[in-house]
Amino acid sequence: MIDETTRYAQEIVGLKIPANKKTRQAAKRHLDDLEKSKNDDYPYYFDAKKAETVINFISSLPNPDDGQPMKLVNFQAFIVGSLFGWKKKKDGLRRFTYAVISMARKQGKSIIVAGIALYMLVYEKNPVMARQIYTAANKRDQAKLTFNYVVDFLKPLRYKSKFFRKRTRIKRDTIEDTESSSFITPLSNDVKGMQGLNTMLGILDEQADSTDRSVLEAIQKSQRQQKQPLTIIISTVSDQINGWFHETEYKYVTKLLNGDVEDDTYFAVWYEQDNEEELVDPKNWIKSNPILYDDKICEHLLPKLKEDWKRAQDMETTTSSKIYTFNMWQQASENSYINVKDWSTIRIDKTPDLYGRDVYLGLDLARVGDLSAVSWCIPIDEDSKFYVGSHAFVGTRGGIENKIQRDKIDYLALRKRGEVTLSNLQSGNIDDQQIIDYIYNFIGQYNLNVRSMCYDRYSANHIIDTFNEDGYLMVDVAQGLATLSEPTKQFRKFVQDKTIEHGDNRLLEIAVNNAIVKENNDAVILDKTMYRNKIDPLAALINAFTQAYLYDFSLVHKRDDDFYENEFHF
Repeated sequence: MIDETTRYAQEIVGLKIPANKKTRQAAKRHLDDLEKSKNDDYPYYFDAKKAETVINFISSLPNPDDGQPMKLVNFQAFIVGSLFGWKKKKDGLRRFTYAVISMARKQGKSIIVAGIALYMLVYEKNPVMARQIYTAANKRDQAKLTFNYVVDFLKPLRYKSKFFRKRTRIKRDTIEDTESSSFITPLSNDVKGMQGLNTMLGILDEQADSTDRSVLEAIQKSQRQQKQPLTIIISTVSDQINGWFHETEYKYVTKLLNGDVEDDTYFAVWYEQDNEEELVDPKNWIKSNPILYDDKICEHLLPKLKEDWKRAQDMETTTSSKIYTFNMWQQASENSYINVKDWSTIRIDKTPDLYGRDVYLGLDLARVGDLSAVSWCIPIDEDSKFYVGSHAFVGTRGGIENKIQRDKIDYLALRKRGEVTLSNLQSGNIDDQQIIDYIYNFIGQYNLNVRSMCYDRYSANHIIDTFNEDGYLMVDVAQGLATLSEPTKQFRKFVQDKTIEHGDNRLLEIAVNNAIVKENNDAVILDKTMYRNKIDPLAALINAFTQAYLYDFSLVHKRDDDFYENEFHF
């Protein structure tokens, strides 16, 4: 008889259950690893009996709503079975030490991990004593949600079972296993207070809203002496698309499930909608709401989801629904300029050959010593596309650490990536000479033919004079609707049509994610009023695009055709 974990994986891969790409990849990973485990040199095996034991235990727990046994839905069983069933051949310890699980709200995420926490509190054998289990979140109240679910499970068990009455004790902020001196307790987000922990199981809730990785890192450091630690992150996505959870975990999960990286101890399953078009059909909503597979739950939940979604559409306030109901990353504003998915779709891993090509340069120069940017649009004639990129220059007045805190952008990490240059002036003001040197080096490195340098007249300074005197075509871009509206609309259209490509430029991505537009009738322009949004690289790029979007690829192709026809005509 096939185990529940494998059956679910087979049904997902066999298309018997609608699923998004990442879920299919997670299921296929399980099936592929089962095949690999038949080879002696593969270090892991799947213990179906152990998986079923834990699944059955959690399924027997009383549902907090009605007190009846809480039969796990298929996707929940898959998660539990994967975490406990996969083991190392050499010692039988668990394979997975880190898990990221994401889906829409109200899918029973906290119930799953609460069941896991209770099982490990009472039945875990490694370590035999002093098992420390912590629940954490951005706020202590959130961290107590999982803790409170464990309490809700345990109270009726203690009432019915002498075993649990004798073995466990419930206090206000602690659940104890008295026989092994083990406990579960919620943590605050005070990292300093986490020193000295020896965590076996760490559960982190709703990390998409957290500002940094400090709590996660503190828990992981506290697990270093454990033989089989486990960190579980459960979260719905958010509008914090420049935050660490999107930029680190989501992108890593994507690479892992795509097979671009190998990480055998990292478990991931991510339930989301693949695109916005499929929201039209509620049959697709199971992709982000896997609990809809349960007929009884679906019967009362689906009508409510339909009602909420229709109201959101009618009120033109769909962002929140896309995030929390469909687990889709969204920018915070309804007036966001470019969809995050559209931008990520046109990212390429390999930079095209830029040598000897035309280039349109755009400048956005700071007047207050804050941040300046140089961006470029390079026509790739053979593909009829533009390759775009950017480099920023960062003022350091008041100290770079303070600026990192204010802007919530890690400029030191971006410097390592080669995306920014920090001011080397003692004053901390942006060094104009650094900008001039960078542009000359960039042009020379690729032997570029500069078609124009486009700048904002209000920030003109001797940088502009320098290149003007050197014979470059300098284009003064008036910062108004009449000049910028059409290029701004065209740039977005080019992104949507995939006729623009970009590398993995983190600062440019932050600018794109932050950008919102102001509209006046049919005209649009980037809203620069939010000083801390740091859209300077994109503003510079739009300046360049005022000239670049007029580039005619068809004329280039015609010239090439005429050349070959005339050159080789006999």
